Amino acid sequence: MRINANSHKKGRNSVQCKFKFEFSRRLSVREEENMASIVEAKYIWKNGELIAWADATTHVLSHALHYGTAVFEGIRCYGNEKGSAVFRLRDHMKRLVRSANMILMPMAYTADELTDATLETIRINGFSTCYIRPLAYRGYGAVGVNPRSAPVDVIIAVWPWDAYLGATALEQGVAVGISSWRQRSVNSIPGAVKSSASYLNSGLANMEAQDHGYSEAILLNEAGLVVEGSGENIFSIRDSIIYTPPVSDGCLEGLTRNSVIQIARDLGYTVHERSLVRTDLYCADEVFFTGTAAELTPINAVDNRAIGKPGPITLQLQKRFFEAASGTLPEYDHWLSWV
Repeated sequence: MRINANSHKKGRNSVQCKFKFEFSRRLSVREEENMASIVEAKYIWKNGELIAWADATTHVLSHALHYGTAVFEGIRCYGNEKGSAVFRLRDHMKRLVRSANMILMPMAYTADELTDATLETIRINGFSTCYIRPLAYRGYGAVGVNPRSAPVDVIIAVWPWDAYLGATALEQGVAVGISSWRQRSVNSIPGAVKSSASYLNSGLANMEAQDHGYSEAILLNEAGLVVEGSGENIFSIRDSIIYTPPVSDGCLEGLTRNSVIQIARDLGYTVHERSLVRTDLYCADEVFFTGTAAELTPINAVDNRAIGKPGPITLQLQKRFFEAASGTLPEYDHWLSWV
């Protein structure tokens, strides 16, 4: 029998096109589920003034756009029957100022001034629950790797934002994968600095994870130790003992991480800040992420190794965290700034 070569090629191309379509469709669904869409508010605080959302612009030759010279925070405000409260607002602003100092970027505002400005911005926009993004960056005035002649601009934006890792993530957990990208070295861009430049590393890992069908990535450092997710700290639990990587391995000193450690110890759990390898995650009884955006999100699988549905300790900590953040636990009131 003679086989028509063109027919064979046509069939192969048809299969390839179908595969590409299905891959693109699945990727689109994952991106929609994890989309961090921005819902416009009325006002943004910029350099000491509240301005219309549409007027909060910057020049295309701003230094930060070209060289990543910016530091930022992610913060949440939670509404409840008593009103609205921002979780660990002043601590976030103190870290923002520290990050700016570490990259030799002088700030014209103190942590207390930025705290007051945030509360004012939430009030004028009329939100009871929202996400908060403060950003300090080198603006227009210099091109070149030395940023010192570029001015420093500071903004605070607020908008509504739901679950970062998808609508069902908090209840069902997410599947994650170890990234082929390694965490940047503490002697290149230190994890103590929450900088825009650092997050190219995170973006590469996150896109790779989603391309492979996972919701999120886990990064290892160059020594092969577990560090964190692309935007979250990570915890594992085995035999009722809780473990999380130490800051010295390269992770951000997360404020949600710090809060969950305190809550766990208050509940009587032992928490170790200890180096972890990937098999510590594979063999864990429970694994979860923490972060302002992710809040406390269970992990149900790592590299296709099933961890299972969210476990009892994870759920207990998650419940306690949300109670603390929403102002229903008086012992954690010092973490709240009321709007």
